[in-house]
Amino acid sequence: MVEKTKKIWMDGKFVDWDNANVHILTHTLHYGMGVFEGIRCYKCSDGSSAIFRLREHIRRMFDGLKILTMKSPYTADEIIDACIKTVEINGLKECYIRPLMFCGDGAMGLYATNPTRAAVVVWPWGAYLGDAALDKGIRAKVSSFTRHHVNVGMVQGKIIGQYVSSILAKREVIAAGYDEAIMLDTNGYVAEASGENIFAIRNGVIRTPPMSSPILAGITRDSVIRIVKDMGLDLREEAFTRDFLYLCDEVFFTGTAAEVTPVRELDDREINGGRPGPVTQKIQKIYFDAVRGNDERYRKWLTKIG
Repeated sequence: MVEKTKKIWMDGKFVDWDNANVHILTHTLHYGMGVFEGIRCYKCSDGSSAIFRLREHIRRMFDGLKILTMKSPYTADEIIDACIKTVEINGLKECYIRPLMFCGDGAMGLYATNPTRAAVVVWPWGAYLGDAALDKGIRAKVSSFTRHHVNVGMVQGKIIGQYVSSILAKREVIAAGYDEAIMLDTNGYVAEASGENIFAIRNGVIRTPPMSSPILAGITRDSVIRIVKDMGLDLREEAFTRDFLYLCDEVFFTGTAAEVTPVRELDDREINGGRPGPVTQKIQKIYFDAVRGNDERYRKWLTKIG
């Protein structure tokens, strides 16, 4: 269950958590037209709090609106300010932030151009894939559900309705006893997990699917690519197959919610003897140093609260 906080920013003003309601004929509820973001605010080692790569997240949100030809009643700076103030008014030192823009009520049918509504919700949220996932790794399975074709789902946007296939994939593998799903693209190459990007390490080379494949342009993915390059490691953005993953020395997922999560087993095949690998652990440590303000190289990624 989501831990209730005090206030939600909705359409330009703060309302009590229990009063943040929408009409049953809200267009997005029926057809999935809208965009959202997942952002984290971390407590830094100096006692302050900072939102990680806030501006990049909101830019991606507005990119999604452009893809959908939806008009925003607010500027990007106004949404950024709403995110900061929602964290502050709820008195949270560390939390997950969910900005959302959706098509409101009015007309129905597919060609409805109802006004765009906006909200920002914050709540405490720990490790997305479970408390032990970051330290011990998870068990993953390739799903029978395929990631969108690039001309079917608009994959560069974090679009609400497009997550149904990810939900189906996640439900499928959870029912089979696994922690997370890996989705292939329509050509059979590895795309991403149900809600995370994927990295694979073999013989010292780190690979991740390219942006030409049907993957979301993950903010955490981009952060890890920068970290890996700063480490002087060989990173290649290229397509690879599911059986290539079976043969890898290390595999890990990245995402705002999942952060940097090792994969210890894939399709009942152990990765690195069933434990997180050393390169993954090193990347994970640098990432957590970055989000908590402990690494000078990445402090420009932080938006301080207060």
